[in-house]
Amino acid sequence: MTITKPTLTTKKAALVVCVFLGACVPLLSGCASSAPPGEYDPFEPVNREVFAFNHALDKNAALPAATFYKNALPEDVRTGVHNFMSNLSTPVTLANDLLQGEFTHAGYAVCRATVNSTIGIGGVLDPASDYGCLDHDEDFGQTLGVYGVPGGPYLVLPLLGASLPRDLVGKLVVDGYFNPLSYLKYNGKIYVSLAQNGIKLVDQRSHAVAMLREVERTSIDYYAAMRALYIQKRNAAIANEALAPEAPTK
Repeated sequence: MTITKPTLTTKKAALVVCVFLGACVPLLSGCASSAPPGEYDPFEPVNREVFAFNHALDKNAALPAATFYKNALPEDVRTGVHNFMSNLSTPVTLANDLLQGEFTHAGYAVCRATVNSTIGIGGVLDPASDYGCLDHDEDFGQTLGVYGVPGGPYLVLPLLGASLPRDLVGKLVVDGYFNPLSYLKYNGKIYVSLAQNGIKLVDQRSHAVAMLREVERTSIDYYAAMRALYIQKRNAAIANEALAPEAPTK
């Protein structure tokens, strides 16, 4: 196993994408200034077609797999898988915490990476939570949002699902540079990456099966409901609401 650096071609490609989307997002967002937050969806007809394709694939593949996974494996095993996958993303979270100036949250990330990777047996267990090190996820899309970069138009992409141009820049371009595992070179790396993404998808879906089915059952417009949920979730993530102290009750 060797450690490699991103090639010049890769760097140029990433730079081109960043510059292009960085220029387009403010422009597109400016056109959306009169639209309510999260409702700027100029590509809605195409988005709905892609959403229908993704939903059919999800309904016939991802959700059944997640349901089987949830029913077949004991909760302790599923929790261990979730903890392990979460631990792998800690370096990305730490880098974005630092970029956002969230030094307390960065301390949580360092604590979780150190404690869970050692006495937590590579992240399978989560003793860090017992020490008060809160679990959280950060990505460069959130970092851009913290600095006021607008999200741009709502997009639904084949297989990838809902996103905003700002979030695509963060997740698909920049965050890979924050992950130490991306610099390792070994045989079968692509298969490991595919397996990791597949397990992550099934794990996420297993936690959301009941919610997704309830939203579909109770929604007049499932597409609009999922769009609203995505925007709400991203806004809450940018505001770090999950880690905010509880408001005092009267």
